[in-house]
Amino acid sequence: MGSLRTLDNSWYIDVNHFARTTGWAHSFMEFYALYAGIAFLGLLLLAAWWSARHDHDPAVAVARVLWAAGGTVLAWMCSSLLFKPLIGERRPYWTLHGMEVLLAKTQEFSFPSGHATIAGAVIAGLWLARRRILASIATVAGLLLAFGRVYVGVHYPWDVVAGFIWGAAFIMVLSPIAVRIIAWFTALFLGTPLASLVVARQGASGQTITSVRQGTRA
Repeated sequence: MGSLRTLDNSWYIDVNHFARTTGWAHSFMEFYALYAGIAFLGLLLLAAWWSARHDHDPAVAVARVLWAAGGTVLAWMCSSLLFKPLIGERRPYWTLHGMEVLLAKTQEFSFPSGHATIAGAVIAGLWLARRRILASIATVAGLLLAFGRVYVGVHYPWDVVAGFIWGAAFIMVLSPIAVRIIAWFTALFLGTPLASLVVARQGASGQTITSVRQGTRA
């Protein structure tokens, strides 16, 4: 365990040294690592929902995207409200002195990274939702966000790796049952004034309801 901590510290210091030598990127990385990265991933989820409405089986496609979004929130809540207080790891800037820290220092715990949890969950969710172009963009954006949390000095590398893995695993493991349940609810919107939230082509409604019922019986 001691060697792992030493390695984690070493990687953090290496990234911190890189941050010191790239002052031209500080403003962007501060904004992206705190707000913009999360907002951009949210926009990708919104675009995925819009795209899923045009799918040949929209109730299921939309359900996958809704699970990507809702599952991300649940994974983040577990990370921030359960794991962080339970593990109680202090932020690296409180234990390693003289480091470059680009964001305001807080007393919040460090492990696992909530931002990286969101990134991992959104990426996994979009791949499972079969939105390949959006998932590819999210992969690049999410990895940059995870790296950015170390770059700005608020997380150890292992914090973001663990958060990323946790978010992705949470989405993937619970996806089969979660999507089936959500698809049952999304199918209920078809044929109602709220059908446009699920399907862009009204002609797909009957086929979608049938496919959801068949999937529920399977």
